[in-house]
Amino acid sequence: MSKLFKVCLFASLAFFIGCSDSGKKVTRIDTNSVTDLSGAWNDTDSRLVAEEMINDCLGRPWYDNMIQNKGGVVPTVVIGKVSNKSHEHINIETFIKDMERSLINSGRVDFVANAQERAELRTELASQAGNATADTQKQGGQEIGADLMLTGTITSIIDQEGGDQVVYYQVDLELTDIQSHRKVWIGDKKIKKFISKNGVKL
Repeated sequence: MSKLFKVCLFASLAFFIGCSDSGKKVTRIDTNSVTDLSGAWNDTDSRLVAEEMINDCLGRPWYDNMIQNKGGVVPTVVIGKVSNKSHEHINIETFIKDMERSLINSGRVDFVANAQERAELRTELASQAGNATADTQKQGGQEIGADLMLTGTITSIIDQEGGDQVVYYQVDLELTDIQSHRKVWIGDKKIKKFISKNGVKL
């Protein structure tokens, strides 16, 4: 078998393999659109739950009471641990970022870095102390202490019969005063999805 023939044969095989995938079609969609293919927790659930729960949190009586107690100064919030106790893998970091975004964009609270982020920032401060010029070094001991910590859990229940399935999610969030350990707000959001052979229904 000549070398030229081999090259032509491999080229032909590559062409036909490529053609076999030509039926695939990719369509870009709005990132804010509601899409449910499998019925699993998705980006829409994360975004809508975060927005709704943060709006509820900031609209409760604790907020005005704390503003009054602090002489008009807005409270400072940090997000603590959010646990996934559901039946499936959920990207908790995405949900936390959605909550952070809602908190910051509300303009009603100050927001500080979480424990992991603070550790990285402190490492940077230590590095600056030994390497940056004196006029550009940032000083330690200047952090803003949070007044409140937001924590939560995501749980789920599955009910299945034959080819039909109902998936129930519950997100529970708590806002706790760091000084007194007093819980100032508890909220929950429930999502129920009916999954059948014909598609997903919320």
